[in-house]
Amino acid sequence: MKIALVGYGKMGKIIDEIATKRGHEVVARLKETPTAENLNNPDVVIEFSLPEVAYNNIKACLENQIPVISGTTGWLDKKEEIEKIAVQNNTAFLYGSNFSLGVNLFFALNEKLADLMKNVDEYSCQLEEIHHVHKLDAPSGTAISIAEGIFKHNPKFNAWKLEETQGDQLGIFAVREDEVPGTHSVFYRSEVDEIEIKHTAFNRNGFALGAVVAAEWIKDKKGNFTMKDVLGL
Repeated sequence: MKIALVGYGKMGKIIDEIATKRGHEVVARLKETPTAENLNNPDVVIEFSLPEVAYNNIKACLENQIPVISGTTGWLDKKEEIEKIAVQNNTAFLYGSNFSLGVNLFFALNEKLADLMKNVDEYSCQLEEIHHVHKLDAPSGTAISIAEGIFKHNPKFNAWKLEETQGDQLGIFAVREDEVPGTHSVFYRSEVDEIEIKHTAFNRNGFALGAVVAAEWIKDKKGNFTMKDVLGL
């Protein structure tokens, strides 16, 4: 495939390397706003840019009828608009808060555990995410996805908040530390014990590989998708 990279920071460079190893041609490496000219007619765009420019970047690609894989977090208040634009332009959009296979399995495990715990009143729930000091948004998009998975199955919670859990607001501790690629934990605590599930990323390669696999999967498809569709979860 021909792949255009919109956003060319650390993630963009790893995606470039993995896509090339998998036999794809990277036809654009953009730090600027994408246009019909500078995208160089790709089959798909992989977008890892910044929260403040993600919406405009994705919109520009979709309006040129190019499918987009986006891993930028911190802009999701406009996600519904983007999904409408994808449909209007007869193309495809896939957003992932995290493209790692392990994290997407973790999402499924989190939902299963939330369902098991929904009627056990002795336990309170708390989330924690740890990322490198360069991460601009808090909590992480992955942590928000984990929280939303809990909301689907546990009626005790209907919103998240930074810091400790209070009432119907599920707490998320957002820690910024050194060069940590990403660690996410869900705790269920009672007076006598604690249940914890945890995912620890050792590097960014898993995120990058997942984004390329999603790009391979979405080619020639129309509509809005998630990594659940890609992985059949």
